[in-house]
Amino acid sequence: MSSLIIPPILTSPQDDAAQLHKAFKGFGCDSGAVVNILAHRDATQRSLIQREYKAMYHKDLIKHLKSELSGNLEKAVLLWMHDPATRDAVIVKEALCGEPIHLRRATEVLCSRTSTQIQHLRQIYLSMFQSYIEHDIEKSASGDHKKLLLAYVSKPRYEGPEIDRILVEKDAKALYNAGEKRWGTDEQKFIKIFSESSRAHLAAVAYTYKQSYANSLEKAIKSETSGHFEYGLLTIVRCAENPAFYFAKVLHKAMKGMGTDDSTLIRIIVTRTEMDMQYIKIEYQKKYKKTLHDAVHSETSGSYRDFLLSLLG
Repeated sequence: MSSLIIPPILTSPQDDAAQLHKAFKGFGCDSGAVVNILAHRDATQRSLIQREYKAMYHKDLIKHLKSELSGNLEKAVLLWMHDPATRDAVIVKEALCGEPIHLRRATEVLCSRTSTQIQHLRQIYLSMFQSYIEHDIEKSASGDHKKLLLAYVSKPRYEGPEIDRILVEKDAKALYNAGEKRWGTDEQKFIKIFSESSRAHLAAVAYTYKQSYANSLEKAIKSETSGHFEYGLLTIVRCAENPAFYFAKVLHKAMKGMGTDDSTLIRIIVTRTEMDMQYIKIEYQKKYKKTLHDAVHSETSGSYRDFLLSLLG
C-alpha cells in the first residue's frame, strides 16, 4: 500500500469546540476555520460540539457564532447548526410569522416534505414556539391556499411504492371533472386528492391524466388555479414525480439573471444536503449542462462560497 494515502484525522467534539473557540479569539473571526469544521460535521456531531462548547466555555455556541459571523455566511451556518426537522420548523415559523410574511417560502417547505417529515416538524414546532403550526397557518394564509396547507400538514399519507390502478384512474378522472371539464373549479376535490395521496399514487395520477386528456395535470393546475394555492399544488405534484428535479429547478431560478436570491440558495442547499443532494446535483447537470458546483461558485464569494461548496461536497 502506498504511504502517500493519509487517512482523515478524526477529531473529537472537544477538539472541534476548542478549534472553534480559537477561531473566535483575537481580532476578527477566522471564518475559514469555522467553515472547515462545521461544514464537515453531521447533525449528531454538530449537536455534540454545541454540548462540549457549553461545558468547556460556559457559552452558547449558536450565540457566539451569531456575534462572530455576518451576512450570508452567518445565515447559512446558523441554519446548518440545527437538525433537519428543527431547521424546517425555524424556516416555516419565520416565513409565517416574520416581517414580512413569506407564504411562498412556507408553502415550498411544507409541500415538498414527506408525511413523516411533516409530523416530526409539527412536534418540534410546538415544543420550540409553544404554538401549533396549524394556528400560524390559520393566521397567515387565506382561502384555498390555507385549506390546502391545513389539510396537507394534518393528514398522514402512505409513503410506500404500491399503488391501486383503479383508484389512480378514478382520481385522474375526478381531477379532470373538477377542473378542465367544468365551468369553474372544484378546489375542494383538488385539496382532498393532493393532501391524502401518497407520492407514488399522485405521480401515477399525473401520468394517467396526461395519457387520458389533452393537457398534463400541471397545465390543468396552471389554468384552473392561481397564486399560492397554485404554487402549493404544483409543489406537491412535482415532488411526487421527482423531488430532486424540483429542487434543481428552484436552485437554478435562484441563480438566474441579475443578482442571486441568496435566501433561497441557502435554504435549499442547507436543507437538502443531508437528504438528497447527490440526486439534485445529477438532475441539475442533466437539465442545465453545468454542474451545480460551478453554478454556485460563479454566484457566490468568500467564506460563504466555501461553506456552500463544502456542503455540496
